Amino acid sequence: MATIEELTKISSQVRRDIVRMVTAAKSGHPGGSLGITDVMTALYFSEMNQAPETWTRSAKGQDAFILSAGHLAPVYYSVLARAGYFPVSELGSLRKFGSRLQGHPCVTDGLPGIFKPSGSLGQGLSVAAGIALGKKMDGDGNRVYCLCGDGESEEGQIWEAGMWAQHWQLDNLIAFTDWNGQQIDGPTKTITGIEDLSEKWSAFGWDVIVADGHDFQSILDAFKLAHNADGKPKMILFKTEMGHGVDFMAGTHEWHGKAPSAEQCTNAMTQLEETLGDF
Repeated sequence: MATIEELTKISSQVRRDIVRMVTAAKSGHPGGSLGITDVMTALYFSEMNQAPETWTRSAKGQDAFILSAGHLAPVYYSVLARAGYFPVSELGSLRKFGSRLQGHPCVTDGLPGIFKPSGSLGQGLSVAAGIALGKKMDGDGNRVYCLCGDGESEEGQIWEAGMWAQHWQLDNLIAFTDWNGQQIDGPTKTITGIEDLSEKWSAFGWDVIVADGHDFQSILDAFKLAHNADGKPKMILFKTEMGHGVDFMAGTHEWHGKAPSAEQCTNAMTQLEETLGDF
């Protein structure tokens, strides 16, 4: 289990990876990936029971993670590589022809750590709930984690999965939302106006935890609270800032799906410490 100091160093490197990957690919989604970096770092290096060397898609005997918001692939790939699932050098192949690191995660080429394809939004929570029920039925005491977006939460399937998970009392399901208030077309409040997600998830019978997605102690405390086996699925709403860590990307939807130029990448690198070595 990594210390907060170690998590801070890892997250800085992951942010460097994200910006460099998307710049090299000339396409991708840096904004949301940068915003959820601290949470994903804490998840893989402190929270989850997982071991790269024994990982299988069956998820037996280990925790499982499902990325529902598939466009956040850059942070997912970086964290997986830094955790030892595949060589860090492979990060440079993002979105290239024949690469295992496609724009959205896929399972065709057997990239370790990926349980399901994540293309169309709204589907991941249903899959995570199904895995969680399977673990209950098998007597597997491990947990299932799922990352959703707040813009993605405009999808009706998210709420169908929410009802189903509550019905089956899946308290081994820990979902968390990147609550940054931004989506591809602008602020979420101007698109569909989803408003207070905490009230909505509470009304669906879930335990709701609100935390600071850029404070490691707050993140770790939130995950610990979510371990409560009370018969209710858990939703952690992490308050985050899209583009966090890079000043010209921070707080705006404009970097949802836009690649930086080489000059902008160089600028970003001056703001992010290299701690583990670049790919």
